[in-house]
Amino acid sequence: MGTGEQLVTIAAVLLGALTTHVTNYLMERSRNRHRLLTRWDDKKVDAYGEYVDAAKLRIAASVPLYEARAGLRESHRSEEELRDDLAEASRRWGSAFERVMLLGGDEAIESGHELNVVLAEIDWQATGRIDGSLAEWRERHRAAFRAINAFHEDARADLGIRGGVTGEKHPERDLLVPPARRPAAGD
Repeated sequence: MGTGEQLVTIAAVLLGALTTHVTNYLMERSRNRHRLLTRWDDKKVDAYGEYVDAAKLRIAASVPLYEARAGLRESHRSEEELRDDLAEASRRWGSAFERVMLLGGDEAIESGHELNVVLAEIDWQATGRIDGSLAEWRERHRAAFRAINAFHEDARADLGIRGGVTGEKHPERDLLVPPARRPAAGD
């Protein structure tokens, strides 16, 4: 074998080793990137779920306070205790929204901000910072659940989840409100 043939053989071996190294590097990099994306998606799912849960908890904590203040229902708890419950729910909600701000996609964050406006109005009416009728109270709740559904849509899109929670297959639903009580006989 001549010197030229030996150089060609060495060059071919080096080229093969180099392409093997580059291919392995690119595959490992792709695998790591996919692992990171999956890890962050798991964190996003947790953050989005916790935020919606905290938003609903804040709404639920506002109801007994509003009902007590408006004279709709008697409470065995003081107004101060009900306000403390709402404050605690608000702290949990604030912490959950911070996680959305850190991990969420742009549209999900924007939907969260829109939901936060409605949550604030519910809070303000429950605590008496703003006035409003029972009809306005219920409309604020309807708006909150529409905003929650919009947040769900944007969170699902951010996570790459197909389908939707609204639309033809999922018509808009109204609040579940019990019928007015009828006075008992003899009242």
